[in-house]
Amino acid sequence: MAIFKIIVLLLSLSCFCQAQLSPTFYDQICPNALSTIRSSIRTAISRERRMAASLIRLHFHDCFVNGCDASVMLVATPTMESERDSVANFQSARGFEVIDEAKSAVESVCPGVVSCADIIAVAARDASEYVGGPRYAVKVGRRDSTTAFRAIADSGDLPSFRASLDDLSDLFLRKGLNTRDLVALSGAHTLGQATCVTFKERLYDNSSDIDAGFSSTRKRRCPANGGDTNLAPLDQVTPNSFDNNYYRNLMQKKGLLASDQVLFGSGASTDSIVSEYSRNPSRCDITN
Repeated sequence: MAIFKIIVLLLSLSCFCQAQLSPTFYDQICPNALSTIRSSIRTAISRERRMAASLIRLHFHDCFVNGCDASVMLVATPTMESERDSVANFQSARGFEVIDEAKSAVESVCPGVVSCADIIAVAARDASEYVGGPRYAVKVGRRDSTTAFRAIADSGDLPSFRASLDDLSDLFLRKGLNTRDLVALSGAHTLGQATCVTFKERLYDNSSDIDAGFSSTRKRRCPANGGDTNLAPLDQVTPNSFDNNYYRNLMQKKGLLASDQVLFGSGASTDSIVSEYSRNPSRCDITN
């Protein structure tokens, strides 16, 4: 089972928090916190399978902007711009209502105890498990931000679907993550969907980095004129399962986003990492 990507994704990002975190943080003050969150998240994903990918992405977008502090949940006010309205999140970030539902459920058993930041982190883990990924301990004890950071979100802290390999590498390096981390984290795109506007130009520019048959299939969903909001799975083989087909797709020039395909085919160091993970996903182990 390809379990490595989500482990790196969640645990690497969670280290951005400065608090002293522990898997047992709520054991005494709210012993039913994690089970309550899990039940709420499973209900949400059972209603819509795609929500698993959305919750994992929401956690990533929260953590990459000023740490895992739930600042992405804050709505705009007259004195504060919201991260939700940033270029990378506007009309694409999803799952806010699921986190709100989980928060309400936890509040009913432990009022004023569990942070939204912890709920987002735990929700991503529970979402991973629901679609075939691992279940593992999440360190909790975060506190929620009272301020959003849209300017940071718009300044390049969140990867663009058009980003080059150099841009991605520089961005991850600023977060203390290396090239191997970049490839592992990108593997979260084994789940979810993307709107045509994020990849359509690749289909029609006669690019050599995309398989012709794959491109032809995607054109049916994404016509040259129109259809920008139509959706296509990031992994057309197993779009709702957590596995390592993402890497196999890249090796076949079937990466949907330009920022995915740049990880393989250029002769850069990421080529060998993608190849390695396509054969043996367990090679990516944060304990090594």
